[in-house]
Formats: sequence, C-alpha cells, structure tokens
Amino acid sequence: MAEGRPSTDDCGLRQETEGVGRERAGGGPPTEGRAPAPRRLWDRCHRDPRLHNRRDMAPAGGPLAKKGILERLDSGEVVVGDGSFLITLEKRGFVKAGLWTPEAVVEHPSAVRQLHTEFLRAGADVLQTFTFSATEDNMESKWEAINAAACDLAREVADGGDALVAGGLCQTSLYKYHKDETRIKNLFRRQLEVFVRKNVDFLIAEYFEHVEEAVWAVEVLREVGKPVAATMCIGPEGDMHDVTPGECAVKLARAGANIIGVNCRFGPRTSLQTIKLMKEGLRDSGLQAHLMVQSLGFHTPDCGKGGFVDLPEYPFSMEPRVATRWDIQKYAREAYDLGVRYIGGCCGFEPYHIRAIAEELAPERGFLPPASEKHGSWGSGLNMHTKPWIRARARREYWENLLPASGRPFCPSLSKPDA
Repeated sequence: MAEGRPSTDDCGLRQETEGVGRERAGGGPPTEGRAPAPRRLWDRCHRDPRLHNRRDMAPAGGPLAKKGILERLDSGEVVVGDGSFLITLEKRGFVKAGLWTPEAVVEHPSAVRQLHTEFLRAGADVLQTFTFSATEDNMESKWEAINAAACDLAREVADGGDALVAGGLCQTSLYKYHKDETRIKNLFRRQLEVFVRKNVDFLIAEYFEHVEEAVWAVEVLREVGKPVAATMCIGPEGDMHDVTPGECAVKLARAGANIIGVNCRFGPRTSLQTIKLMKEGLRDSGLQAHLMVQSLGFHTPDCGKGGFVDLPEYPFSMEPRVATRWDIQKYAREAYDLGVRYIGGCCGFEPYHIRAIAEELAPERGFLPPASEKHGSWGSGLNMHTKPWIRARARREYWENLLPASGRPFCPSLSKPDA
C-alpha cells in the first residue's frame, strides 16, 4: 500500500487520488484550500461494486489484521467515527432522559447491538463503548457490569468488520462541586480497569467542559499504554473557565493525548471553528496531535457558550434542527480540508449521517461502506422515478443548492438560549 492509501490500482483510482495530502496539527497544511475531490472519482466509487467496503485483504487463508488507530492516522487514513447513542436510543424508547446513563446495554442489549451494527454498515471505523456517564458516582453498584457489557457488545459488532473498539469515559458529576483530583481520578481509574480487562483498542476521554478535568482523565488513561483521544464539548469561546480552545488543545497534548478535538454541544459549523482554533494553538506551541471532530447532528448557530443544552428545544424538540445528509457531506469535506482525519458525530447523528461522511470521503478512502449499496450518489436513484419533476432531482447541483423548508410557518429560525 503506497503512502498509506487504500490500494486501488485495479480500478484505476490511485492516479486520481495521488497528491491527496496528509497532515498532523502541528505540521504544514498541504490540504488547506484544496478543491473538492473530482466528482468522477466519487461516482466511480459508487458504480464499481469492488469498491464497496473495500479493504486491503490479508493473504489467502490468513486473518484480517486490524491496524490500530494511530497506525491508521499516522499513515494519513481517514477514520470515520460513529454517531449518537443517548439521544437516538431515547427516541427509540430504550434510554431515559435525565441522568442519561446507559443501562440499555444490560436491559436491552439487542437495541444497542443493532445501533452499533447500523453505524458499522454505514462506514464507521470506530465503535465507542456505550459507557457515557457509566461511573460509580452516577450508577452506584451497576457501573461495573454496564461497562463490561458495553465493551462486549461493541467488540462483538466491531469484529464483524474492520472497526476498532474505543473505551469511552466522560466528565464526572463531581467536578463542578468538589474538584477533588484524587477522587475523580479514582473514578476514571476504576472504569479504565474494565476497559483494560476487555482489551479495547484505544481510549477516549470525551465531553469535558473543563480542561482541568479533561487533563486528569488523559493522565489516568495514559497509565495503561494504549492510544488516548481527548475531546471537549466546547465552542470557540473556550471552556467554562474561559480557557481558549487553543490553550485547551495545548494542555491536552502536554498531558499526553494522541488525538485532540471536540464532540457534542455544538453543530458542524461551530465545531469546525473550534477545531481550527485548537489546531492554531498546537501549531503556535510547536506541538503535534491528530485532530478529531464529532459534532452534533443539529444546526445550532444560536447556541451560547453552553451549547445546545441551553436551547429551549433541548432535548425533546430538536428535530427541526436535524442536519441533512448533504449538510454532513459538506461538514466532512470541510473537516478534511482543515486537516482533520478522525471525523464522526455525536448527539443527533444517525447512521445515514455517518454514511454521508463515508461517501463524501470515498475518493480519499478508496472504497464505499456497505450501506452505499442502497444509496445512489447525489440522489441518482431518482432517475427511476415515474414523475419527471422528481427525476430532475437526480443530480448533485439540485441537492447541494437546496434550501430545505421547515414546514413550520409560525416558528422562528433561531431561538434564545435559556442560560
């Protein structure tokens, strides 16, 4: 495999992807300002069945060796993350809003397994354990069994493809009130013990609104020698103690995080603005880390510093803000051009959104996900429709330039955050 790109000589694609840049946050910007990948290449990926879920295969009779997260990123590969669990499973009737804890992994494992499966089919390279808020302070005696079950479910599905399992932990309920470093680190360490026992592929400290607590999490996760990603739920204004995104990125890198970025709380556009500031902070400090973004699947330009949790529509009336698949293709392209190579989603990201990322970046990856077998490029399947005006929509220009209506004549386009 040349230059870390998928082998595509047999389909004539390598020549067209030659020159696609690779970047780490502290280095030069070979991809910034690059024009979108040639349309003909994207369409060819769709037409050629050999490029659906294409991977570099092991020798005949040998096992398929999974490359680790850093091996993939260091070689310049695009890593597609997964999407929403809490919000999605609440809508499906398996999670209760409020504490947002993941009892579903033991109460309704089939629902969690199915969602993992849908994300894998849509193109996810990473399946996160459904362990958000699954610490002892939130779940008392149930926390250990839930973490173990979540690891088992993610591994079961990931082993059906080429996906990695990421053990995920998040901010605690204690930090805002106690800031007891020893106690909080012990909570992280106990959760980490389960991830180590279940041999997850790497670790993610996600959804931190205070960089100090995120640094504590990274320091604990680094103790076991596995790769560590750290993402904060902040916008361009920085964390809740007014630490700028650039400063947050520097602190996380110095704590030992290999992958740094943002997740949740803000929509695609705002999340990319924050990532740009993080990248600049790393560059100015002479530090390097891979960049990662997992935004909301909602449009939230009217959010304040606290993000979508302060919107009056949160959490039960967010549907009018859902991003379209075309919005997410734009998000994926802009993230890639910014130098981000780990691109996924958080609350509101359904499997079809993950498919949109995988399809937009198919030229760079050299293959399409299995779910693309049921999805024509830019609505091309509409060519078969009996109505001529609908057949006319089977083209990229139509969907790229569409301004979707909300269908709600008395609703404002923006809201005023409560906080």
